[in-house]
Amino acid sequence: MKKYRSRRKCALVALEHMICLTALLIGFLTPAAFSQSFTMQQALSAPFPESLSAAPAKGRIASLADIDGRRNIWVAEPDANRKGYTSRQLTHYSEDDGQELTNILWTPDAANIIYIRGGDAQGPTHPVPNPALSPLGVKQQIWEVSADGGEPRLVADGNSPAMSPDGKTLAFLALGQVWTVSLEIPNAKPVPILQMRGSTRGLRWSPDGSRLALVSDRGDHSFIAVYSIAAKSLNYLDPSTDLDSDFTWSPDSTRIAILRIPFVKAAFEYQIHRTGPPWSIRVADVATGQGREVWRAANGMGSVYQPITSEEQLHWVAGGRLVFPWERDGWLHFYSVPVAGGTASLLTPGEFEVEQASMSHDRRLLLFDSNQGDIDRKHIWSLSFTEGGSTGSPRALTSGSGIETYPLVTSDNATVVVLRSDAHLPLRAAIVEDGHLIDIAPHTIPSDFPGSRFVEPQQVIFPAADGLAIHGQLFLPPGLKAGERHPAVVFFHGGSRRQMLLGWHYGEYYSQVYAMNQFLASKGYVVLSVNYRSGTGYGLNFREALNYGPAGASEFDDAMGAGLYLKSRSDVDGKRIGCWGGSWGGYLTALALSRASDLYAAGVDLHGVYDWGLILPALSPDSASPEHMAKAQLAFASSPIASISTWRSPVLMIHGDDDRNAPFVETVQQAEALRKQGVDFEELIFPDEVHSFLLRRNWLRTFAVMEDFFDRKLVGKQ
Repeated sequence: MKKYRSRRKCALVALEHMICLTALLIGFLTPAAFSQSFTMQQALSAPFPESLSAAPAKGRIASLADIDGRRNIWVAEPDANRKGYTSRQLTHYSEDDGQELTNILWTPDAANIIYIRGGDAQGPTHPVPNPALSPLGVKQQIWEVSADGGEPRLVADGNSPAMSPDGKTLAFLALGQVWTVSLEIPNAKPVPILQMRGSTRGLRWSPDGSRLALVSDRGDHSFIAVYSIAAKSLNYLDPSTDLDSDFTWSPDSTRIAILRIPFVKAAFEYQIHRTGPPWSIRVADVATGQGREVWRAANGMGSVYQPITSEEQLHWVAGGRLVFPWERDGWLHFYSVPVAGGTASLLTPGEFEVEQASMSHDRRLLLFDSNQGDIDRKHIWSLSFTEGGSTGSPRALTSGSGIETYPLVTSDNATVVVLRSDAHLPLRAAIVEDGHLIDIAPHTIPSDFPGSRFVEPQQVIFPAADGLAIHGQLFLPPGLKAGERHPAVVFFHGGSRRQMLLGWHYGEYYSQVYAMNQFLASKGYVVLSVNYRSGTGYGLNFREALNYGPAGASEFDDAMGAGLYLKSRSDVDGKRIGCWGGSWGGYLTALALSRASDLYAAGVDLHGVYDWGLILPALSPDSASPEHMAKAQLAFASSPIASISTWRSPVLMIHGDDDRNAPFVETVQQAEALRKQGVDFEELIFPDEVHSFLLRRNWLRTFAVMEDFFDRKLVGKQ
């Protein structure tokens, strides 16, 4: 009887503990308490259009679409009644093989498409990426396919194709040379036409097809070179000791406008560039090679060139004017100047930034996106130009709660096509009609795509540890109830020149990330995506932040601010805050875990930087100079390795060992240091995978392992 009473007492005590634990779990909700409404496979199932290309005729549009890792070209064209578009798949690659499709080019009659299949090779140590582990390796090749369908044909091994205006000849790069191949002759053999010193890029035919211009990069200087097809001769335009980095042809093919940037010797690649020797625009005569300056940036703000995301940085528009980006007032705007020279006119005033841009075939319409009036989204605007030289005011073409980007004009010089997204549906192509957006291929979105179950991310602005205002997007679990306290996760983007938005991102890497943040929110996590200092979208001084990266890691203040902001919220359990990020975001994740393990309980580091010293010495030959040594010491102090002694929180490290951006050695040495420190760490390594994973199955595996890691480390779920 005594033994029975003892067992009964133990059972009662156990029951009391269970009741207490149940009460505790009611107050501190766990992801397991949420019913999972969708899977990551579903969240990533919609096509991702990587680019748009307008044909010179027939109103046709081509795009590169990634569906579950299968990359293919799609074509859309106007219906017979011109009231809509029909879309169809043109190529039929059927495997998740990691082989990228890029560089869509149309023939002038819109009958055929040229494209590249295969990623870039970077010397013998980094051949064409082969993450699917093909035993015989893979190649980067140029292909041609009929816009009406059929099997693609191999044109040549190479990259950077440029089609002549008459569509008869294709120029391209291969084996360090410039080649041409006839598109008229079946199975024509490519012919080398130029062997040059340095590296070559930016092939562009003159509008009349008589010449081929290019950038010849020599390291500390670069030239614009012009090759005459008839004379088979090469000429350098207005050569100097500076960097001639971009150019554009005049409509009559007699002149070239050149973007010239002074060479500045820098100890490290990542350092503040708020001011410097002013850049300039020059116009050179193609026949003589002689050039003259038509405009120069002022000293001070805007003296350092900041590019836009566009095929051309300089636009030679109707009316004999050049349009270009400039940060004179601290924001990236469009300006114009007469080709003959003169004062630059501001075209897009206000506290916002322009980013992607394209020009119509008749050079009368410039389309661009910006965050004007909606700083954490992007919308489409237009500028019109006349032959008389007048310029209209910017006109808003889209607005609202969505995101619109990568605009282009079709062959009629009037129809505007964009890529659009919102909080619920990822990037897709659409026509702009009277301010309304009409999706071109809505049928390609899977019927079980869970967009309706995604939450609307909220704009939040919180103070960094040093008081700087930081923007973020807050994902709250659906059905959140008062009094519930949830685990939380902070996301840091890479770049660092990036801006996350209030919806699906227009970059494929960050589209995957957005899906994961939505997935974590659906599981009951509060998620905060942080636009930390040194990112884009908020002006020059925010981007060129003082002491960022290896110059002092000032963005760590933003990581601290994010964690403290979450900890202050009544719906967050302050003891269960994690963080994750890739590339620069992996660097910030490691900084947060090493310097603030008391705030961040666990983290996932994707291909991040652990020690700046593993990257920066190769960028500076003056390793023994006092300046270099001082900067090297600062870079070390700005690295997670410098704080390894205070790193206690567990971490999951994920990396591909063919990473061409963040060397794999970063993760190797981080693992060694964590092992010595006794820190709990886990690994997920992808042999032969690159920085931005090319295989969809590797993304899915990454997110599955992340989910399990956070559930175990922040919730205690076994």
